[in-house]
Amino acid sequence: MSQKRSIFEEVQTTEKAAAPTPGLIDRERGGRGAIRFWLMLLFVMVMAIVAVGGATRLTDSGLSITSWKPLAGAIPPLSDADWQAEFQAYQAIPEYQLQNKGMSLSEFKSIFWWEWGHRQLARSIGLVWAVGFFWFLARRQIPTGWAGRLFGVGVLIGLQGAVGWWMVSSGLGGKMLDVASYRLATHLGLAFFILGLIAWFTFQLGRKEADLIQARRMREGALVRLAGVLLGLAFAQILLGALVAGIDAGRGYTDWPLMAGQFFPPDAFDLTPLWRNFFEDDGLVQFVHRMWGYLVFAFGLFVWWRSRASGNLVTRRAFDWMAVMLFGQIVLGIITVMNSAPVDLALTHQFGAVILWVLILRARFLAAYPVAQSIKGARA
Repeated sequence: MSQKRSIFEEVQTTEKAAAPTPGLIDRERGGRGAIRFWLMLLFVMVMAIVAVGGATRLTDSGLSITSWKPLAGAIPPLSDADWQAEFQAYQAIPEYQLQNKGMSLSEFKSIFWWEWGHRQLARSIGLVWAVGFFWFLARRQIPTGWAGRLFGVGVLIGLQGAVGWWMVSSGLGGKMLDVASYRLATHLGLAFFILGLIAWFTFQLGRKEADLIQARRMREGALVRLAGVLLGLAFAQILLGALVAGIDAGRGYTDWPLMAGQFFPPDAFDLTPLWRNFFEDDGLVQFVHRMWGYLVFAFGLFVWWRSRASGNLVTRRAFDWMAVMLFGQIVLGIITVMNSAPVDLALTHQFGAVILWVLILRARFLAAYPVAQSIKGARA
């Protein structure tokens, strides 16, 4: 007969308590670090193609290849006959007939390699995206909810190739000596949109999903909205810069702060119909680019001043760097135009636009998802 046990007797057990089952967020699958590295590689490649594309435009090389062959075009001319065929195709377009008539084959080769390299880099970006995406997909390493976002990046990269040809085709007929400036602006604008999307995804993947959800509770809504407006103003300035590059408007008026000794450029509305002046008159196009730049600068300083009220040190530092680059970019733009936009300065100015674009995005991201900090200060 077993002994009776007191209801007050402690019950001892050697069994260990089961560990709490983690939630779905804590058990998120995927290779966030590997995917983030892949996205950063794509970002660097897109940034490089923006630079190469700018050099292609500034060296008047963009129309040297008059056909679009996504696969076969990867093979350059391999014989004298191939080179003659490419050269003859170029000789049939207005740029050669009205601007470069008498160009030698060796001179043609120099501009051909710029455009061929530009297209090769575009193919490489598409290949890197495809290999990376389907590798992570096959290995089930893409985090939940990210497959559509990463696939969308690939769709935009493919669309960019089609827009590139749409741009080039505008300069192959009629009396066009260059590509249509508004198509160039579309092409560059899409490149910056892709850069921004990749950068944003990289920021998100750099932190755990649980951390982002927690950080969102500390969101600084007003600062996020102001940074969003600044981002839109900066994007419009990028498009205006493309219009300047499209008609070489940066080389027409080299005095500053005036233009040909006056505030408003002379003969700004001589073209008809009126709307053509905003795309084709070099004085008016540069004037609008200058004025919009002043607007971006002034509003950027206002956003920076408002960021001083943030209680998060990391967020404030992000807006500090944004303001520093904003000041540097406007000074660089002035120096570029006063030197008649030489290739090296023009490309540096374009590269500065990429850096500023990313810094605005980063500042906005940190306002939307503040980094946790202690009472003593922010965590580095």
